[in-house]
Amino acid sequence: MELKGVHQQNGNSNGNIGAAAGPEGEESAPTTQTPTATATETTTEKVDAEKQQAERSNWGNGLEFLMSCISVSVGLGNVWRFPFTAYENGGGAFLIPYIIVLFLIGKPMYYLEMIMGQFTSQGTVKIWSVVPGFVGVGYGQAFATICIITYYSSLLALTLYYLFVSFQSVLPWSYCWDDWINCVNSRPQEETDSLLFSSSNITALANTDTDTGKLQSSSELYFLNVVIKEKLDISDGIGDPDWKLTLALFVSWVVIFLVIMRGVKSSGKAAYFLALFPYVVLFILLVRAVTLEGARDGIIFFLEPQWGELLNPTVWKNAVVQCFFSLAVGSGPIIMFASYNRFDHGIYRDAMIVTTLDTLTSLLGGITIFAILGNLAHNLQIENIRDVVRSGTGLAFISYPDAISKFQAVPQLFSVLFFFMLFVLGIGSIVALQSTIVTILCDQFKSWKYWKVALATSMCGFLMGLVYVTPGGQWILTLVDFYGGTYVVFILAIFELAGIVWIYGLQNFCDDIEFMCNRRVSLYWRVCWSFFTPVMMIVIFIYSMVTIEPITYSEQYFPESANVAGWLLFGIGAAQFPLWWMWHISHHREGSLGQSFVASLRPSDKWGPANPETRREWVIFKNDKAAQRATKKQSSKLGAFWQKLGHFCGSNN
Repeated sequence: MELKGVHQQNGNSNGNIGAAAGPEGEESAPTTQTPTATATETTTEKVDAEKQQAERSNWGNGLEFLMSCISVSVGLGNVWRFPFTAYENGGGAFLIPYIIVLFLIGKPMYYLEMIMGQFTSQGTVKIWSVVPGFVGVGYGQAFATICIITYYSSLLALTLYYLFVSFQSVLPWSYCWDDWINCVNSRPQEETDSLLFSSSNITALANTDTDTGKLQSSSELYFLNVVIKEKLDISDGIGDPDWKLTLALFVSWVVIFLVIMRGVKSSGKAAYFLALFPYVVLFILLVRAVTLEGARDGIIFFLEPQWGELLNPTVWKNAVVQCFFSLAVGSGPIIMFASYNRFDHGIYRDAMIVTTLDTLTSLLGGITIFAILGNLAHNLQIENIRDVVRSGTGLAFISYPDAISKFQAVPQLFSVLFFFMLFVLGIGSIVALQSTIVTILCDQFKSWKYWKVALATSMCGFLMGLVYVTPGGQWILTLVDFYGGTYVVFILAIFELAGIVWIYGLQNFCDDIEFMCNRRVSLYWRVCWSFFTPVMMIVIFIYSMVTIEPITYSEQYFPESANVAGWLLFGIGAAQFPLWWMWHISHHREGSLGQSFVASLRPSDKWGPANPETRREWVIFKNDKAAQRATKKQSSKLGAFWQKLGHFCGSNN
């Protein structure tokens, strides 16, 4: 491989790069080694690296990688989570902070994780050979990923449930059932009258006294009373799993296993469909949504800026969390996907495409669902969009079905297409998350067969997901998302960035990028990585922890025992960082405790490109860079000396 700036030199080209990168990224002259030690280290390193290269698969082509990244980053986070997060934070009040966070935190973190994965060809744990003491960041992120996987799969179960019932002659959520009060048909009244519904369904709305209770659409009541059979109090337990949702959950995990069982060889081929099909259905739904009566008010609520909310730190915190969730940064999938790339793959282009497309899809999903909310507000005679439906994870399973039921022609067809799209989006996201866990295990235990690990983890995922298909499942989902997903990912992402940029060193990292991508790192990335991204994340995280309040579901507080369980979940995830650091120091002693601590902050001899030939060229490149900077620094000092001498002589004259 020929790279600009890499020159063939005599001497040791396979030395320990840790000698050129101190704990703070400071560079020094390369160390010399005895010929015997060098030969032994070179041989061992070559054998290990060649074994790893032989065992690790690669994408069939670069497009498979791009489509896989799109399928995970453009998924349920855009169509499901983004709209209800924006809804909770005031629509347009949330949009501006989100876009700012995307450019100052989202894009820099996404590009950084892509680089780390491709540069090392390792998963989210093994990459920490760059700063061995930080290996707990990888394990903590794996824990958070498992938490996310468990409830993500339950959303797939809900999606499959709706997909199955969409084949009925009349969509079951489009009309009010006999025992529902204060109900408004989701399907227009004139169309409802033409269907053979019971008279009680038709008179339910006519006899409603709006002063005795809030009007609710039939799509909302169907979700709460029929699908999840919601419990309003979990102090006495969460109930038993619903058999229909359990069956849907099982089918979801079967599909997940079939997609990931052969690694990137199978998931890469599926990525084309997983990434592209959802856009077809989403555009169809968008066209229908914006033509509904009252849609304009909902869209204005979503897009109209509220500049005063820029000073609300809570909105900024939620923007960061949504950005992380949507782009899938801080949890491992991006590192894992990039690790299967060729070393010279052009990831800069892919990073820009995916992050831009992710934002556009979020806006597309937001406009669609707020147009529907505007129509709901019109039908329910509610002035404020905020009061239309209860927010939360069920928002997508209320608003979208409500819009589908208003389709004039064959709403069943559009319902099937939509929920199949939602299922495809969910599969794309969870395949990446699940593959991250499988990759970590296979990297750690290389003798384990990939498909067997995939099968075992899929079975565990199904069993853990059962808790979410109970009547109290939405309570547990809210709890796990808040404590096990949101805050664990948030704090570990701060350590991830600090370890690479502040400990390994920004200049060292930029040199690695220049070697791999053959392009210099621009000022935008340098400033974001070194200052804006970590500082913003630290400030927002500290504020959110200081002002944290007990979480609620459906405007009701969780039992104290649930909050204790939530904090325990957060503690387990966050504690991975210090616990694994202590473990590393105790198992890799180098002199005194202080010396071992410092050594844990230096790159190990496993850090660098996996391919032996590429690694040798990288070492030469790094040594050249170090020598150039040392020469430049010496010249600068010499120039300053002569300048001072000239001033001194001039003043004497």
